[in-house]
Amino acid sequence: AAQKAWMEYMTPGSMHKIMALANGEWKTDLTVWMAPGAPPTKETGACTNKMILGGRYQESLHTSTFGGQPFEGIGTLAYDNAKKVFISSWIDNMGTGIMLLEGKWDDATRSINFTGKSTDPASGKDIPVRETLKWIDDNHHFLEMYMMMNGTEFKTMEIKLTRK
Repeated sequence: AAQKAWMEYMTPGSMHKIMALANGEWKTDLTVWMAPGAPPTKETGACTNKMILGGRYQESLHTSTFGGQPFEGIGTLAYDNAKKVFISSWIDNMGTGIMLLEGKWDDATRSINFTGKSTDPASGKDIPVRETLKWIDDNHHFLEMYMMMNGTEFKTMEIKLTRK
């Protein structure tokens, strides 16, 4: 029984196939809000997605500029066969922490609704984060991120991804 459970846990399935649909080169249009009501900053960049470790995880490499500085970020997306949830991690050169989110696939909207935590650099404490990653079609994806500031949730980022 234990061996069967491990085999099911380690074998990529239908959710991994959905993740793999996003493999390839993408153009990114990024909009960022630093505080509620603040004017947005807009940047363009690139993203490369590929499945790694035998199709079990997707690695996303992002490059652009932010505030006139080079920006690099690495995301991983996993589907945990045992927990039946997606897990997202994010690291970038604008911080030293790791953002971790979990979410479920919504077939009706073709999206993953994530919740989790990130570090607030000003306080050093965790803050709640909410993200939605939507597969609009094979060539267009859309990500929105919301964070809490002073007890109020606000939209901090959106990324429009277009396949190159």
